[in-house]
Amino acid sequence: MCLRFVFLLVTQLAASLRLSRREEAWKTAEILILRHQLAVLQRRQPRRPKLNWADRALLATLLSVIAKARRHRLRLLVTPDTILRWHHDIVRRRWATRSMRGRTGRPATRRNIKALVLRLARENTQWGYRRIHGELAGLGVAVAASTVWEILKASGVDPAPRRTGPTWPQFLRSQAEAILACDFFSVDLLDGTQAYVLAVIEHATRRIRILGVTLHPDGEWTAQQARNLIMNLGDQADRVKFMIRDRGSNFTAAFDAILAGAGIRTVLCNVQTPRMNAIAERWIGGCRRELLDHTLVWNQAHLRRILREYEIHHNRHRPHRSLHGAAPLKPLPQPVDLDQYRVRRHFRRRHDQRISPGRMTWTRLSAPTITSVAWSWAGCPSGSACGHAG
Repeated sequence: MCLRFVFLLVTQLAASLRLSRREEAWKTAEILILRHQLAVLQRRQPRRPKLNWADRALLATLLSVIAKARRHRLRLLVTPDTILRWHHDIVRRRWATRSMRGRTGRPATRRNIKALVLRLARENTQWGYRRIHGELAGLGVAVAASTVWEILKASGVDPAPRRTGPTWPQFLRSQAEAILACDFFSVDLLDGTQAYVLAVIEHATRRIRILGVTLHPDGEWTAQQARNLIMNLGDQADRVKFMIRDRGSNFTAAFDAILAGAGIRTVLCNVQTPRMNAIAERWIGGCRRELLDHTLVWNQAHLRRILREYEIHHNRHRPHRSLHGAAPLKPLPQPVDLDQYRVRRHFRRRHDQRISPGRMTWTRLSAPTITSVAWSWAGCPSGSACGHAG
């Protein structure tokens, strides 16, 4: 309070000096500045003099009275630009203090409104934030839809209207036995052409089926590959209910009609959303990293041959993490109980013949595939009659 009073007093004094004759006001301000600088220098300071907040406020106020043309002629401890910066800082702090007197920003939402929003969301699981906002408006509660969204989000409740419905990953896991996924990928050949490969993968077993390779994947060729797939599935076609594919122009209405005739529903991915067909995309990436990136493919015949070999390797030998290390067509063997096959050592002592340490005799036990080692010793190495086991 004292500093503020001093600052206001000096400000009023400077205003009164402006009302007087200009030349006398300048001279008085210059004298006051020089006297105050002498007072600062007379302070006992080990290093260069330091100005506190009161010194800066006084110098800035007095310097504002003097004209700009005369400021550079003064002998000051600091530059005039520094004093002007102090003056601007004082003004900025004054307005900042005035603006902080009252509460700023958006007012907080009342607790009863938050409780009502959460109660509506809890008792009506199918309602989203838009529906809750409409119900609140019908009750006369003035609240924005974005505020309802923030309340639900802060409480850990999904603002989407399908809170109880399965998500896309949950749907894929629950229906994995009935889901197939297909996709195209291209391969650059050494003859300058580009071949297109159509592959189908089963979500449950991760079994891959490479349907064909072509240079022109038109709708007729794709429809024929759908017929071949139905024939390859055989009796397994009855358990397949969904086919996931993208929205490429290679898949025509004939492709979907052939699958629909077999009871398979086509599920389209969103535009530029490869994560909706993540399993097929993951296999294509693995095929490129494990095979195509390390092989020079000459022509279509060469591509078909190496893809056929890779398909056999993938389905019969390659372990899969989702299958706990098993291959799609080769389940894990039954675990072996090692307690049934134990190695027993037999130590024999012979008095009539001395056998050097290290001589051994192999003895076959009752188990047909397990043999054990029987060591024979001719007594203790020291020559005593007792047996010694090494």
